[in-house]
Amino acid sequence: MTGIALASYLATGALAGILAGLLGIGGGILIVPVLIFAFSAQGLTAEWVPHLAIGTSLATIIGTGATAVYSHHRRGAVRWDLVARLGPGMVLGAWLGAAVAGLLPEAWLTRVFALFLLVVAARMLGGQAAQASSKLPGTTGLLAAGTGIGALSALVGIGGGSLTVPLLVRGGIDMRGAVATSSGCGLPIALAGAAGFLVTGWGREGLPAAATGFIYWPAVPMVLLTSIPAAPLGAHLAHRLPVALLRRVFGVLLLLVGLRLLMA
Repeated sequence: MTGIALASYLATGALAGILAGLLGIGGGILIVPVLIFAFSAQGLTAEWVPHLAIGTSLATIIGTGATAVYSHHRRGAVRWDLVARLGPGMVLGAWLGAAVAGLLPEAWLTRVFALFLLVVAARMLGGQAAQASSKLPGTTGLLAAGTGIGALSALVGIGGGSLTVPLLVRGGIDMRGAVATSSGCGLPIALAGAAGFLVTGWGREGLPAAATGFIYWPAVPMVLLTSIPAAPLGAHLAHRLPVALLRRVFGVLLLLVGLRLLMA
């Protein structure tokens, strides 16, 4: 691992942690594209670069997710009854998402992630927050919703907060409880998704020696080293910086990155 690669991993973790605390977005949205560029610059096999970036992102979310859910649980904010109803579907969906990712060629997986970035960018630039509009579905509906969220989250390497929070808010859960409960759901998505990428990538020809399946281990501790302590800093800055303006600036950045990946 070169000094430039090490610096990129540390910087990625720090930025992901700060943005998570500052803007309330999942770190995977930033971690995946940066790792795609970093792995490409390192000369890793192009065929597996997006797979490695997504699998590695999910592995880092295990650490950040565990920290986040513990913090929310201490404050009594996690609705564990909802986690229990959404979780099984999310685990199943994450396995399915990892399996689909393993079948997709590099170009198509990159395009899927790029389109997801464009959707998130449009939502951030639109500035419209989810509003309570109905009750949450029953157990079967939550199982189905969890499966869909888990599948898409694993496919693009995120913890699912950008999908779970709007679902809960529209179902009448207050924002604080929705964010906390989403963190509780993100951990099983990351665990199942990372395990799925490890299994689906097992034995693939052309993977780097430091990878197990589609998880590139040298990047994981470096990202975690800075992302975990950076999140509280982001939350602190949220009370001092113009968050609405920053959301729009970051939305433009996501738009540009998404377009760049789409045209790669």
